[in-house]
Amino acid sequence: MKILFVASECTPFAKAGGLGDVVGALPKALHRLGHDVRVLIPRYAAVDRRVFTALPAPLAVPIGGAEAWCGVLEGRLPGSDVPVYVLEHDRLFGGGIYDGFDSGHGLLRFGLLSRGAFQLCRYLGWTPDIFHAHDWPTGWVPAMLETVERRDPFLKAASVFTIHNMAYQPRFYPQGLLELGLPLEVFRPDALEDHGQLNPFKGGLWLSSMLTTVSPTYAKEIGASPGGSGLESVIQHRGDQVVGILNGIDEDDWDPERDRYLPAHFNAQDLSGKLACKRALQAQLGLAPRDVPLLGVVSRLTHQKGIDVLAKIIERVLGLDVQMVVVGSGDAELERSLVARSMVKDGRFFAWIGYNEELAHRIEAASDLFLMPSRFEPCGLNQMYSQRYGTLPVVRGTGGLVDTVEQCDLLTGRGTGFIFWDLHEDALYETIRWAVSTMREEPLHFRRMQRTAMHKKQGWDVAAKAYEAVYRRALQERRP
Repeated sequence: MKILFVASECTPFAKAGGLGDVVGALPKALHRLGHDVRVLIPRYAAVDRRVFTALPAPLAVPIGGAEAWCGVLEGRLPGSDVPVYVLEHDRLFGGGIYDGFDSGHGLLRFGLLSRGAFQLCRYLGWTPDIFHAHDWPTGWVPAMLETVERRDPFLKAASVFTIHNMAYQPRFYPQGLLELGLPLEVFRPDALEDHGQLNPFKGGLWLSSMLTTVSPTYAKEIGASPGGSGLESVIQHRGDQVVGILNGIDEDDWDPERDRYLPAHFNAQDLSGKLACKRALQAQLGLAPRDVPLLGVVSRLTHQKGIDVLAKIIERVLGLDVQMVVVGSGDAELERSLVARSMVKDGRFFAWIGYNEELAHRIEAASDLFLMPSRFEPCGLNQMYSQRYGTLPVVRGTGGLVDTVEQCDLLTGRGTGFIFWDLHEDALYETIRWAVSTMREEPLHFRRMQRTAMHKKQGWDVAAKAYEAVYRRALQERRP
C-alpha cells in the first residue's frame, strides 16, 4: 500500500512528545513490511534545513480564499529510505510546534499542512491509498478528503486517524471553514461542529475511515468520561472501528548496548556498565557519588503527568536515602519549585528545565527506578525505554502503563515494575518505598525483574502488522 503520514511532529526533526516518536518510527516498520510510506510535517524554526534537499518548484496550497506558496524540502528518516517532506511557510510555520495552537493562527497553520498534503501528492504524481492523520492538528485531513478533495485522484483513498491524546482539543470560530475552503455541510454535530465551534479532533473522529489509539486500555478509557474529554459518545458510536494498538519503541535508538549517548554500555547479562552510567551521571549533575537508588523522571511538567503530586513528596522520598533527577518543562509553578529544590546543593536532587535528548538517554540508563505517576497516559514511551535499560518503572495503573508494565510479585518472582492505582501522595510515596526496599532487601528479585524487563520485545514490528490490518479495513470501510 501507499501511505502518507501527515503530522505535526516527527522525531528527530520536530518533537514535543510521544506523537513525534510514533511518526518517526512506525513508517520505518511499515516500510520493512514492503509498503511505500512517506511523511509530511511543517518546517518550524528549529527544523534544520541542512539535512534536507529543496525540491525545485514551490507548491501552491489553497488557503484563506487565496493560494499560499510554500517551499518543499525532502529528506529521509534516519537509518531508512522513508521519504520525509517538510512544508515551508515562514509566516505560518515559524516559531515553535504548537505556538498559538488555539487561535486563528493555529487553525491556518495546520489547515495549510492538511491541505498541503493533497497538493504535495499532486506535485509528486503519487496517490496514497491511505492518508494517516494524527491528533487535532491534522483532523482536517479526513474532512478535506471527504469534501473538497473527494475527486480523482483521491476518490478511492481512505483515511486513518490516530488518537494520541484526547485531552488536547482546541476549538475555532465557525468562519474558519471559509478560511480552510471547507463546505458548510461539515458544520454539523456528526462532523466538525462542537457547541457552535469547529473542533478538528471531533472531525477526525467522525469523518475518518478508521480510528486507532495508542494502547488497548486507552481505547477503552476514551469511551467513557472523563477519558473521552467530552467526545466519549463519538467513540461509542464508532464502535469496533476504534482499534487500540500498543505503541512500540525504536529499539535501535534505545539500545543500552549501542546507545551513542552513554559513557558505558551494558546488557541483561552484564549490568556493570549501568553502574558506570550512574557514576558518570552523578558527576555530570553534581550528585554525590554514592551507591544509593537513583530515581529518574523525564516528563512534561503537567497536570496529566501527575508531577504536581510527586513535587509534594520530594522531601519524603529523599528521606529514603535516594537520589532523584527530574528533566522536563511545562507548568511554571512546578518549574520554579523544582529549580528551587535543585539549588539546595546537598548532592541528592537535580532538576533540568527543558528537554535534552542526550540527558534523557543517560537518565534512562543510569537510574534504578523511573517515576511516572500519570493521571492518564494514552500509551507512554518512557516506561518502555526504562525497561529496555533495566530501569524498573513506578507507574500509576492507567492507559498504556497498565498494558506495558507487569506488577512486581515477590512470591512468583515475576514483574517488570511497580504499579499503584490511587493518585494520592501517600499511595505514590508508599509505592516508591516498596520499590526502594525491594532493591535493597531483595536484590536477587530486583535483578531478575531487570533481566525480564530488558528481554521484552517492544519494537514496532507487531504494531506495524496491526496497522497494516487497519489500513486494509479502512479501504473496505471507505465512506460511501
